[in-house]
Amino acid sequence: MGEPVILEAVRTPIGKRNGALREWRPDALYARVLDALLERSGIDPALIGDVVTGCVTQVGEQGANVGRLAVLLSRLPQEVPAVTLNRMCGSSQQAIHFAAQAIAAGDLDFAMAGGVESMTRVPMFSDIGGGFSTLNPALFQRYELVHQGESAERIAERYGFCREELDEWSYLSHKRAAQAEREGRFLGQLVPVEGLDAEGRPFLLARDEGVRPDADYEKMLSLKPVFRENGLVTAGNSSQISDGAAAVLLGDREKAQALGLRPRARFLARVVVAGDPTLQLLEVIPAAKRALEKARLSIRDVDVIEVNEAFASVVLAFLRDLGPDPERVNPNGGAIAHGHPLGATGAVLMTKLLHELERTGGEFGLQVMCIGHGQATATVIQRI
Repeated sequence: MGEPVILEAVRTPIGKRNGALREWRPDALYARVLDALLERSGIDPALIGDVVTGCVTQVGEQGANVGRLAVLLSRLPQEVPAVTLNRMCGSSQQAIHFAAQAIAAGDLDFAMAGGVESMTRVPMFSDIGGGFSTLNPALFQRYELVHQGESAERIAERYGFCREELDEWSYLSHKRAAQAEREGRFLGQLVPVEGLDAEGRPFLLARDEGVRPDADYEKMLSLKPVFRENGLVTAGNSSQISDGAAAVLLGDREKAQALGLRPRARFLARVVVAGDPTLQLLEVIPAAKRALEKARLSIRDVDVIEVNEAFASVVLAFLRDLGPDPERVNPNGGAIAHGHPLGATGAVLMTKLLHELERTGGEFGLQVMCIGHGQATATVIQRI
């Protein structure tokens, strides 16, 4: 049995929909981060045994196994295989799990795992014709399937959250992300890429485009609800529709050290759970509990926690039920600020988690993500 460890983790800056990354094909954007892993780690490209890729909307430019197409566009040899999977928002977190499991089983010595999503070029839901109408009618006879935004509204109702609480967390997300940018916290993890400004002029994008350093709380409060006429969920307290890619290099600890590669973190728990497909976003809570139980840790032991900010109500429910120190949850902002390129976000959050543990000297990190139709993924890592 091998011991899988994280050796390197990188991500592109996250672009806004129709923003700076609008002309990047997703396979080419993903190839960029695969090449960055090779450059920053110095590993022999021929040692990579597989590339496991998360991507949600696998149609058009993201179809035909986008992970393999990215390999062919990258500096990796054509002999390196690749697979693309869809566990919705948890796709690239699941890709990391699968790669780690293959190394633990002894099937591979080294692997890359990550994800990509261009929500500009391949719109969300385009793989199912744009909406729920293509789903099997029998599903609706058994379950009340609703949009995730409606689920976020019901979570806010269940916990009694008010609009001010949702917007306060969202405002904090932007402020934290802006402060992290000012202090250069993301520089070691970002792979700057060529972008286009609003007039089509090229420039080097080296920051997350959606972060608003001048976020205005009062303006956020003035935004209209999106999913209900008198609801609480707005564009301001939801994750942004985005473009981006991220990837992680994993290897067997003993073989990596023999090659002079530095293990940076090991896995203590990898978890996926499923539950209510209506209140579909609340599974982050049982997922985190199970992961912590497997790691034999309490929430108080965890130094950095990344909870995907699909909606502010999800993070507030997590805080209410598990009781972590709020200062340790999304300390550098989350998807409300930097965006949520669906298939890439799992690897984005793992990259942020690793680098923040190293920056602060923390030991234990928890990443957890809600997933459509009532699933969640969770990972606990220990900095080496």
